[in-house]
Amino acid sequence: ENRPIPEPGPNEVLLRMHSVGICGSDVHYWQHGRIGDFVVKDPMVLGHEASGTVVKVGSGVTHLKPGDRVAIEPGVPREMDEFCKTGRYNLSPTIFFCATPPDDGNLCRYYKHRASYCYKLPDNVTFEEGALIEPLSVGIHACKRAGVTLGSKVFVSGSGPIGLVNVIVAKMMGAAAVVVTDLSTSRLQKAKEVGADFTIQVKNETPQEVASKVESVLGCMPEITVECTGVQACIQAGIYATRSGGTLVLVGLGPEMVTVPIVNAAVREVDIRGIFRYCNTWPVAIALLASKRINIKPLVTHRFPLEKALEAFETTKRGEGVKVMLKCDPTDQSP
Repeated sequence: ENRPIPEPGPNEVLLRMHSVGICGSDVHYWQHGRIGDFVVKDPMVLGHEASGTVVKVGSGVTHLKPGDRVAIEPGVPREMDEFCKTGRYNLSPTIFFCATPPDDGNLCRYYKHRASYCYKLPDNVTFEEGALIEPLSVGIHACKRAGVTLGSKVFVSGSGPIGLVNVIVAKMMGAAAVVVTDLSTSRLQKAKEVGADFTIQVKNETPQEVASKVESVLGCMPEITVECTGVQACIQAGIYATRSGGTLVLVGLGPEMVTVPIVNAAVREVDIRGIFRYCNTWPVAIALLASKRINIKPLVTHRFPLEKALEAFETTKRGEGVKVMLKCDPTDQSP
């Protein structure tokens, strides 16, 4: 609240922030001070799922003007390295990323960002949808890496926000059937709401038993599994469940070392792929939202003003609802 309003550089824009979603990683940094090798050493602003209004543009910015509503891509390469040249800038080791130490995020009133990573929102796309493009991008990137296509049978492990966006995107990309597993009844109900064909509530089953249930409801083993929990048993179930010659994409982040049936995957030629955030997804997401081909509005279950940020973080920490959204602009009266 007491920070001075930043001045944009030549290729930057100053934004009055509007909507910022809370991610599990934000809560993790708040509670534990680190995620893997990323350690919080100094006070850091959280937030990386965001949208806002352009207030001021730098001298070199031509595609945006004050008053434009934009969605913010939080990952910005600092240099044009080999990864940027091949279009995989998300893998650049020097990337700036909102709310990843030591880089500040955008859960604040005013924020400046590289203009070329701010995307103008069409009039029929809301600020909240703009903020949800960040988690939606994880689904787009994961489903592309998985090779989801017309007629695919897909198993999504985990029905949190990232599991749900993978359901939405997989169906959009032509999946014939999507089955989702989770511990929570309410989250599985939300998965049904956004397009899942089948849901399985996991209780005390072994990974092999979960895989067997997935095969049973689909009528076959899925060609594609998208693992969104990072839990060891779920990764194991993902390997057992995936059809020989299929693909398992690991989206969820858990412990650094996990025990998995790697020989089972190897002898059945199950490809195991990782993803790191996303790249080149904002234009795709905006086009899908503007055309109303997908609906991500049901993901937002709680809304708080910035003044109640702590309450919002507590709500997310308790696992209530799905996506908690903070409104940063006190002058805005929209629902």
